[in-house]
Amino acid sequence: MPMISKESVRDWFISLQDEICKSLEAADGKGKFMSDPWERSGGGGGVSRILTNGNIIEKGGVNFSAVWGKTPEAVLHSMKLPTNDHPDFFATGISIVLHPHNPKVPIIHMNTRYFEMSNGIWWFGGGIDLTPHYVDESDARYFHQQLKTVCDNHHPSYYTEFKKWADDYFYIKHRQETRGVGGIFFDSLKDDAPFTKAARFEFVKDVGSAFAPIYTHLMAKNNTLSFSQQEKQWQYLRRGRYVEFNLVWDRGTKFGLDTDGRTESILMSLPPQAQWEYNHQVVPGSPEEKTLQLLKKGITWV
Repeated sequence: MPMISKESVRDWFISLQDEICKSLEAADGKGKFMSDPWERSGGGGGVSRILTNGNIIEKGGVNFSAVWGKTPEAVLHSMKLPTNDHPDFFATGISIVLHPHNPKVPIIHMNTRYFEMSNGIWWFGGGIDLTPHYVDESDARYFHQQLKTVCDNHHPSYYTEFKKWADDYFYIKHRQETRGVGGIFFDSLKDDAPFTKAARFEFVKDVGSAFAPIYTHLMAKNNTLSFSQQEKQWQYLRRGRYVEFNLVWDRGTKFGLDTDGRTESILMSLPPQAQWEYNHQVVPGSPEEKTLQLLKKGITWV
């Protein structure tokens, strides 16, 4: 088995970005990704690929980055590591968020990443989660079954462990609701026995490769469904919740800003339009109330 170098991980993420963009363009039928290369003053850079006003995707980004330099003190503090030696770091990955026009099509997010430091510490992290504006239980079951299949191909404990991690992570504490129907989330995957670095990387690759088939299926299934202006207003309110999570709780956003990442790329995840209504109340028995009842931790979807 060849050595898993940071360059080989970086190169695979570059190929994944290209593969996903091609699949999304084909599924959308109109939108094309604009490529926006950028450089980080402290070392490294990336390519943000943005699609706007497609047939199905209103705004979406598929971002690649590979950055390096001295590890910031804020990052060392978060890892409970000494701050006196300032080891170098290298971080690379893909980050995706897609906001559709139709409120019957869900928002989706994926992140797969690799991090290492010159002191020998390294790990993989990432995950995929789904945020429907209206929870369709059959879609949620399909989504979770696809992720469980990926996880089960690598270890029987992965899905249960990473599904719970997603429920806990994608939780809007100040609203006491989950961001969506969850998915899987994992972080700090190291070479803990029986897992090798190669095995961890193969798992991350399978997660990344699952993204396009899953989401293009959901696009095709739901994009032609009709919707009312009231349902569009609900979409804007749910997008507001998405903004709240990303700006208040998301560790990836905080890491990007702490490491002087590119602000436009970090905030690519925000929707093109969102809304906040003071003390909004749903109608009892409405589809909106049903959705809120399903934004809970611990739901068994498969």
